Amino acid sequence: AETTTMTMTTTMTTMVPRAVRGPRHATVAPAAVRRCRAGDAAPRRRVAVRNTPAGAGDVEPASPLGVFRLEYDISKDAKRIPANWKEPITICVSGAAGQISNHLLFKIASGSVYGEDQPVILRLLGSERSKQALEGVAMELEDCLFPLLREVDIGIDARKVFAGADWALLIGAKPRGPGMERGDLLEMNGQIFVEQGQALNEVAKPTCKVIVVGNPCNTNALIALTHAPNLNPRNFHALTKLDENRAKCQLALKAGVFYETVSNVVIWGNHSTTQVPDFVNAKIDSAKATDVITDSEWLENDFTPAIQTRGGLLIKKWGRSSAASTAVSIAAAIKDLVNPTQDGDWFSTAVLSDGNPYGVPEGIVFSFPCRSKGDGSYEIVPGLEINDWLRTRIDKSAEELTSEKGCVGHLIGEYGAACPVLPDTLLPGEM
Repeated sequence: AETTTMTMTTTMTTMVPRAVRGPRHATVAPAAVRRCRAGDAAPRRRVAVRNTPAGAGDVEPASPLGVFRLEYDISKDAKRIPANWKEPITICVSGAAGQISNHLLFKIASGSVYGEDQPVILRLLGSERSKQALEGVAMELEDCLFPLLREVDIGIDARKVFAGADWALLIGAKPRGPGMERGDLLEMNGQIFVEQGQALNEVAKPTCKVIVVGNPCNTNALIALTHAPNLNPRNFHALTKLDENRAKCQLALKAGVFYETVSNVVIWGNHSTTQVPDFVNAKIDSAKATDVITDSEWLENDFTPAIQTRGGLLIKKWGRSSAASTAVSIAAAIKDLVNPTQDGDWFSTAVLSDGNPYGVPEGIVFSFPCRSKGDGSYEIVPGLEINDWLRTRIDKSAEELTSEKGCVGHLIGEYGAACPVLPDTLLPGEM
């Protein structure tokens, strides 16, 4: 990219005016930004365009992080917008310079997640350390020329990045280091989700949907929702879709069928090695999975631990934790909420357990079978068969989550809660 600043007079096209947020944000072309306050009347005159090429660095102290910045005549936009396009939605992503986001962001920008008629505004949250990498992500998004990508903002201040969020995908978290106890990881990442929950509470839309990916994601989601009382707590999710996808894969391989014939799979509980992949209620080509796979020894003693430890095995083979498959599962989790669930089926997502029909203690974020009308809402599907084998393991996962909650009681206003010594139930993907 050239490092000089060019000034020209022209008329640019874009979808929607947005405000330039200051020195820690940047705007990517062709996702252009009009420099005015929200609600201002669109300018009716031709204005100069200043093109600051991505990667050129800060041209002046008050400029964004060196990525494209435009001023243009927005009054000509209407006739160029496809008639079937919806209003743009703002999607905020933390950990945006990481490997998972590097796969996910391009799926979102292409229209394959929210739909080919849904323009998107991406707001990417990084850290002081990842600032340059974040700018690189923005450069790649710029170079892809996605028509539906109307704006990209990057920054390191959650209160700026989360402003006006319709969706928040909280991917960033610190990994557990060698010798670190699970309780220490809860404390360390809990602080991050206190701050992000508070930021969402202050600046996100009250209808914002939140998916927590950073581990331990169930309890991190609980912390975040506790600190965001202005948001509906039912709008918070912790990701268990990857575990569901892994379970479907293994059932299909065992049955000798293709993945799309496997349905009605749910992951119960925590995103840890106490999770419960449910083969009792699963179906293969509309038949009960246990009628298709009659090897109960495999189902109980091989299938279940294979899903619980799949991430660790991937690290042994690949040398790093899953990124692409996690990104695909985040995209699938979003699509589960923005598209109607097929009749008779359900999907896995960890949500607040209050009022659930399965006897799981209230006040924890627990993975259940859910279905959606396609409007971003969900309901827990009642009436699944819970045999003794499932009940024992569901109760164990609930006990673990209750223990985790006790360990972060001081972060959620429940002082004096017990924090027992947690057994080393690794997160999927940990070694």
